[in-house]
Amino acid sequence: MNYESTSIAGDRHALPAPEATPRSRRRAVIVGIVVLVLVAIGAWWAFGRKSDAPVTTPKPAAGAALPKVTVVVPGKETVGRAVTGTGSLAARREMPVGVVGEGGLVTGVLVEAGSWVAAGQVLATVDRSVQAQTADSLSAQVRVARADARIAQTELDRSQQLVARGFVSKADIDRKTATRDAANARVLVAQAQLAETQARNRRLDIRAPAAGLVLTRAVEPGQVVSSGSGVLFRIAMGGQMEMRAQLSEGDLASVRAGVPAEVVPVGDTRVFRGQVWQVSPVIDPQTRQGIARIALNYDPALRPGGFASARVMAGATTAPLLPESAVLSDDKGSYVYIIDAQNKAVRRDIRVAEVSDEGALIASGLLGDERVVASAGAFLNPGQQVVPVRAAASTTTAPAKE
Repeated sequence: MNYESTSIAGDRHALPAPEATPRSRRRAVIVGIVVLVLVAIGAWWAFGRKSDAPVTTPKPAAGAALPKVTVVVPGKETVGRAVTGTGSLAARREMPVGVVGEGGLVTGVLVEAGSWVAAGQVLATVDRSVQAQTADSLSAQVRVARADARIAQTELDRSQQLVARGFVSKADIDRKTATRDAANARVLVAQAQLAETQARNRRLDIRAPAAGLVLTRAVEPGQVVSSGSGVLFRIAMGGQMEMRAQLSEGDLASVRAGVPAEVVPVGDTRVFRGQVWQVSPVIDPQTRQGIARIALNYDPALRPGGFASARVMAGATTAPLLPESAVLSDDKGSYVYIIDAQNKAVRRDIRVAEVSDEGALIASGLLGDERVVASAGAFLNPGQQVVPVRAAASTTTAPAKE
């Protein structure tokens, strides 16, 4: 009994008290809170005090971090204003050639389309076997009439020698003179009839009315032609060509005869230079367009009936001229960036009058003495500080040449 009691009492002293575990937990929580507070104080001391002090960053060297942009001062250039249009090519003076005489059976065609011919050159021949016989008959009649005239003149001369001797009266001389005059008249009549027949025979040949280029041929050997056969050949006089440019009513009002023009046929990259030789005096009421006729020298690429585009000089204007790269656009319209006195980019709205190979002609928005960003303007923002670099003379835009 005593042994068991002692064991139990010893065990009671060895076991912890029931309240010991909660106290240790509370102590650990308190220690953790204190540590967190100390960490927060340390963080505030390390970072909070530094943020209160003004932050000073080293300034970069002047221009070291600023973008460089190329600028141009456009000034004002006298630039030819041009209008554009499209139209068809044609012969400047087209000559239709048909049958002039009586016509007949075509015996030969001596030229092809594309041939160059001289004035009066035979293009086609027509059978003249019957007409030739008529001409021979009239030629014989001329010879007969001349023989009669010679006989009449001989008899008159002989009678005049006998008048002084009294063998021939004055009345006989008058009759013989009249006979001689009538014979001479018959000679003239026969000659005129022969000349008329010969002229008709010559008109049987179809001839070129002037030198030029044969455009079309519509006759073949064996074909019977007459004055009602229509056009057999078409010839471009002198080979001269033209473009009939369709221009709007407003553009046509600024075009004058004699101004230079450039023509580019469809399918060709070459530029053919000419000048306006006629401006249409009327406007089509349906299309509100008129025609400017541009004279061109012959070239195989200029085929009548073909389509072409034209650029016609319509006077000159004085305005700033910029490279195309300087002009930007957005939903508000066209604009450029100029650099002010503080070397800051400033947006300037403009209106472009014309864009050509020489550059963009500015109608309004610039005076010409501004420093305009020549390129890379799309990467700038209004008010951005930059380092302007003046463009070299070779990169500036040259004035347009008329």
